[in-house]
Amino acid sequence: MKCTRLFFAVALFLIAATGFVSCSKKSKSPEKTTFVLGLDDSFPPLGFRDENNAIVGYDIDLAKEVAKRMNLELVCQPIDWAAKEQELNTKKIDCIWNGFTMTKERQEAMAFTKPYLDNAQVVVVRADSGIKKLSDLGGKVIGVQAGSSAEDAINDNAGFKSSLKSVVEFKENITALNDLEIKNVDGVVMDQVVANYSIKQTGRPYIVLSEGLANEEYGIAFRKDDTALRDQVQVILEEMERDGTVATISSKWFGTNLSVIGK
Repeated sequence: MKCTRLFFAVALFLIAATGFVSCSKKSKSPEKTTFVLGLDDSFPPLGFRDENNAIVGYDIDLAKEVAKRMNLELVCQPIDWAAKEQELNTKKIDCIWNGFTMTKERQEAMAFTKPYLDNAQVVVVRADSGIKKLSDLGGKVIGVQAGSSAEDAINDNAGFKSSLKSVVEFKENITALNDLEIKNVDGVVMDQVVANYSIKQTGRPYIVLSEGLANEEYGIAFRKDDTALRDQVQVILEEMERDGTVATISSKWFGTNLSVIGK
């Protein structure tokens, strides 16, 4: 009887121990090997496709170096910009890094790095339009990218918005600028960094009005509880600023160092 009880006791112990080891193995998280960046891949010079359909840009070069120093593979994931927060929160991407403006509402919902680039929301018009200032746009049609901070800038300027004939939403800035060329719209509200680069690269007869709608700062957004990864990226960016890497990348895309990292 004692032997039988001892046998069952030993058997139960072994079963329990095996279950514990099995649970421990299942709970172990796989090691992270990639850094997934969410972007609008038609947003030059920050993130866009070149003639070979490769995703390139200022933000991409920065992110490549950051990922390299973290020993991770950079994955550039194009997303629907109007659904960017959902893409982040469902963990399809690790961050939103693509000329992402740091608004109060966004900072409450996501964990941002410190600003890395200054920007402004401006209006692009045809050079022969006769439009010289914001008040000249009264009764005109304005194009804007849906879900962008340019759209927010229009909505935040009630007087300007009410003076317009209408606001037309586009999926991307490139399409809006194409419609400006064929006179479907009279102006496009967009990021100054993108506007200046586009005009320089395409040679289109556009001008940027000197009177802007809003001054902004770009940051990199992570999930609210993903502050460890956010902080790691911030530390590396500041290291890259100190060793001259950021200046080299900025000069490549802008001709000068526009970075505000660590400033």
